[in-house]
Amino acid sequence: MVAERHSGGAVGAAGRAPAADRADAIRNVVLVGHSGAGKTTLVEQLLAATGTVQRPGRVEDGNTVSDFDEVEVRQQRSVNLCVAPLVHNGIKINLLDTPGYADFVGDLRAGLRAADAALFVVSASEGVDGLTQMLWDECSQVGMPRAVVITKIDHQRADFDEVLTTCQDVFGDGVAPLYLPVITNGHVNGLIGLLTQKFYNYATGDRTVKDPGAEYEAQIEAYRGALIEGIIQESEDESLMERYLEGEPIDTKVLIEDLEKAVARGSFYPVLCSGLGVGAQELLELVTQGFPSPLEHPMPEITDLSGKPVKGITCDPDGPLVAEVVKTTSDPYVGRISLVRVFSGTLRPDMTVHVSGHGLAERGHEDHDVDERIGTLTCPLGKQQRGAAKGMAGDIVAVAKLSRAETGDTLSEVERPLLMTSWDMPDPLLPVAIRARSKADEDKLSQALGRLVAEDPTLRLENNAETRQLVLWCMGEAHTDVLLDRLAKRHGVEVERIDLRVPLRETFGGKCQAMGRNVKQTGGHGQYAICHLEVEPLPSGGGFEFVDKIVGGVVPRQFIPSVEKGVRAQMERGVVAGYPMVDVRVTLYDGKAHSVDSSDMAFQIAGQLALKEAASKVSTLLLEPVDELSVLVADDYVGSVMSDLSSRRGRVLGTEPVGTGRTLVKAEVPELEITRYAIDLRSMSHGTGTFHRTFLRYEPLPPNLASKVATAD
Repeated sequence: MVAERHSGGAVGAAGRAPAADRADAIRNVVLVGHSGAGKTTLVEQLLAATGTVQRPGRVEDGNTVSDFDEVEVRQQRSVNLCVAPLVHNGIKINLLDTPGYADFVGDLRAGLRAADAALFVVSASEGVDGLTQMLWDECSQVGMPRAVVITKIDHQRADFDEVLTTCQDVFGDGVAPLYLPVITNGHVNGLIGLLTQKFYNYATGDRTVKDPGAEYEAQIEAYRGALIEGIIQESEDESLMERYLEGEPIDTKVLIEDLEKAVARGSFYPVLCSGLGVGAQELLELVTQGFPSPLEHPMPEITDLSGKPVKGITCDPDGPLVAEVVKTTSDPYVGRISLVRVFSGTLRPDMTVHVSGHGLAERGHEDHDVDERIGTLTCPLGKQQRGAAKGMAGDIVAVAKLSRAETGDTLSEVERPLLMTSWDMPDPLLPVAIRARSKADEDKLSQALGRLVAEDPTLRLENNAETRQLVLWCMGEAHTDVLLDRLAKRHGVEVERIDLRVPLRETFGGKCQAMGRNVKQTGGHGQYAICHLEVEPLPSGGGFEFVDKIVGGVVPRQFIPSVEKGVRAQMERGVVAGYPMVDVRVTLYDGKAHSVDSSDMAFQIAGQLALKEAASKVSTLLLEPVDELSVLVADDYVGSVMSDLSSRRGRVLGTEPVGTGRTLVKAEVPELEITRYAIDLRSMSHGTGTFHRTFLRYEPLPPNLASKVATAD
């Protein structure tokens, strides 16, 4: 396609930060695909092809540009968003390498926010997974331009035709190949351009161009016809289709120009292929000529701090400053570094900016509006931070010394504070209880967790007052492991995981009467308070009722609130297993007082004793929280999900179709049964299922489980 127009381009010098002097000379491209599809390897090939690095690194060797974190090197997979800039034909390309594992979808969504186009990376030996399909649908909803790169075409199990067919079936209309790989004896020799009908031969290491042999004519014609028809359907020239159907040859230059426009609009999705030493040149030309510049990408919604929409802001280096922190990292030695996408205006070193963060208070990110002076600007290449003179509209730079900025924050002018609507972040649904291993670790834990929360909007921190546990709400097991690893390695804080306690409740199983007798003589003023209570359970959600039926002043009027206060205090502490008591009506109907020894505290204690006495006379029940679950899965997994929910003591309420091929399952399930549901659902649905939970009510815990909980407590 576009690559067929040029044979090469200027390359970026290794070790020197590339810079753009105008927004239309920038391309921000995010690489999307499942873990192991070859995104990081593809980045290495493109960096090497442009001379940005001398030779491509290998994931297996731990020496790639984008996987430099200790965890990434050890696990041989990406867990962070990383930017790798390069230059081709005078265009600066910011490649955004994203994690492919579902646990790190926060960094992936940050990459989508910072980018103007997406490369969907699909392995020729593995095909398309469910998460990749979901992300394609998300990009489709916002009209993001996309292309598909089929990698590992030189793999022994590679099947280009089969994977291409899968991509067309899964991704829908507009997906068509631009090149066909030429494979001889299991080795990829080059590519055939379907528009120019030229063979780009890589057998000698350098690309040479010649005519393909006659043996490829039938294959070329079969794919070429479909490609041309797809391009013409997207053309703004309505006469092209008529001319084509009449047999008139269409100039290749016209087809390429129409294709570039369709790709930039996000209505046509070319398929390219990549292998060892093959395909980088073609891909670079597609990115520079087919993908849109920041000038062509719609601006996210912008408001002032009161929420009033602000119109008229464009990708203009001379316009008002609007930038967004898409990634935050905290280093004990370097401090906080913010990866920033500049949407409007220009960032310069040492300028003062307004930092705004709103809308994530429930995840531990308090709303904040502060003015801060930024430090140096850098153009990162993996872990290398190379100095940058400015960050202009459309570009991505790293900013040092923004001590208050967090992922998702907006940077704007002090005189004109603005706020960008935050991107959609999934809820963390895997609770993990932790505690510090030592007193020294406990002293450092709070600050270290604060830094992790600032970096990662998919992490939520909870100090549960009822269970007295510190709970990390994570995206999954892998996310948890990375967080705990960072606590230990980066912040020097050792923690251990402990069993999660679900906050239960207690209530009375029947009606009874009890007496609380608090009579003590200790010399001087003693304690004298006797109260007679009647307790009875209320329906679920009934809360607490206190009824005063005292007649004749047997309990002086000023001490009746004291009895209620004592009862409430004992209910908070529980009477059996130490859980708060709910759904109870307590009636004070009799009692005795002493003119000297009765007091507020004496009657509080009497009320507590009466409630404990009642618990010994009638059965008490443990209540467990029940949530409503809304589970969205592909139709293929609905049966498995419903069966699994039933096995968790759940009640399936019903199902309803959502879009094409997906179903929403609603059920009521006890919280005790879904503490690890985030992991189990991912396994059942092969990574395609999502769920949302909402607290409904408390229900009695089955006796066999109640006895275990009471014993454990």
